[in-house]
Amino acid sequence: MSSSMSGASCGSAAPMRARAAVATALYAGRTAIPVLSSSPPLTFRQTGPHAVHLVSTAAAPLGGDVLEVDLDVAPGTKLDVGSVASTVVLPGRGESTMLITARVGAGATLRFTPEPTVLAAGCDHRMLVRLALAEGAHVFWREEIVFGRYGEAPGRCHARFDATRAGRPLLRQEFTVGDPALDASTAVYGDARCVGTTLVTGPDPGRREAVVGAGVAVLPLAGPGTLVSALGGDAVELRRRLEWGESLALGLAGAAHPA
Repeated sequence: MSSSMSGASCGSAAPMRARAAVATALYAGRTAIPVLSSSPPLTFRQTGPHAVHLVSTAAAPLGGDVLEVDLDVAPGTKLDVGSVASTVVLPGRGESTMLITARVGAGATLRFTPEPTVLAAGCDHRMLVRLALAEGAHVFWREEIVFGRYGEAPGRCHARFDATRAGRPLLRQEFTVGDPALDASTAVYGDARCVGTTLVTGPDPGRREAVVGAGVAVLPLAGPGTLVSALGGDAVELRRRLEWGESLALGLAGAAHPA
């Protein structure tokens, strides 16, 4: 989850525990957001009929912080989740944790597209996503990670993504950034400075074969669903490659493969 951060490391600050929650409900055939709970630094603002954004109210996550976000999308409703700026993960007292738990009901749609997470040098971060989809639920879930601020090596991050559909496993994925042996491997990240994934579920676009190109792979899941994975030299290149893969996953007319 993303919110804007600034400044140098605040390693002397006491670790924080914070939780925020968003829940939708169906009223007269329309989506409402009766639950919009914030706890700084996790501060949500409603920005549309079924849209919320996370805004910056404190520098976080710092080492030692434990932040939790709970999303509950009721059957037949829609929720768009974004952020106003990138997250910069800073070092501090030990490991920081961001846990996002999301439940998407039957016929509901969740679009999760925060700005990138930037791993500042010296950070030690854990990103956990637990996504539960009911039968007939749709999700578009994008995550982007940048390996350090300009001119610096990244801190360490362990990311895990667990998604189920109707109680059955849909996607189990984890990766680590900040391990020199992995970061430099041509079989893992090579000279890339960013990594990103997008999970798309919903109507089957009819594409069942994998598409692999320069810096991007579009892989059909058994769910049904599609996973787009990409690497980039910078955040702009990463987003361009992800968007190209997303267009295939959504069954849209694809443009020329991005450079």
